[in-house]
Amino acid sequence: MAAMTTGSVSRADVNRRRILEVALTELLRDPDASMDQIARAAGVVRRTVYGHFPSREALISTLVDGAVAAVAAAHRTGSEAAADPAEAVARSTLAVWEVADRYRILVALAQRSVTVQGIRDRLAPVRDACARTLAHGLEQGVFVSPLPPQVLAYLHEQMLFALMETVNEGLLGTREAGRSAAVTLLTTAGVPASRATALVAELTD
Repeated sequence: MAAMTTGSVSRADVNRRRILEVALTELLRDPDASMDQIARAAGVVRRTVYGHFPSREALISTLVDGAVAAVAAAHRTGSEAAADPAEAVARSTLAVWEVADRYRILVALAQRSVTVQGIRDRLAPVRDACARTLAHGLEQGVFVSPLPPQVLAYLHEQMLFALMETVNEGLLGTREAGRSAAVTLLTTAGVPASRATALVAELTD
């Protein structure tokens, strides 16, 4: 009996992961993809999808959780790669952008189903980590701003969302937007534009 239960759980986990992977692909291809479309693409019946996710909103919410976890890991890796606060911000922004670009369509979808506040709550640990880096840079004089670090971090987060939307609207290319994000966040923190541009170019060329 135990073996059957273990096998059953394992199959359920495999199905769940498969549904999430396919759902992300389908939603990136077609943001209006229905649960039926996702079920067909995943090779399962509609009932199986609803067995794991009671609604389309619940499915999108789970995808957003995965996206936030990936963003947090990228931010941590980028920040830890440099001692200099300016370079840490540049590296973490570029790392986050590389991950977030894959999920950028989810931002628009999540704002409909998860609510903006829900997204902000999920990103709080990343925002706090960013604020600590900014505080360190302000103390060292690397950054200059009349705004406190937590407010700057919040501003940076909103700028990233706005740049994702410009890519969704076809106003900027993915690579250009990523570089622009890093430069913009640095200049917003008071880093001279010439240094910010040179630093990002050094990290991306």
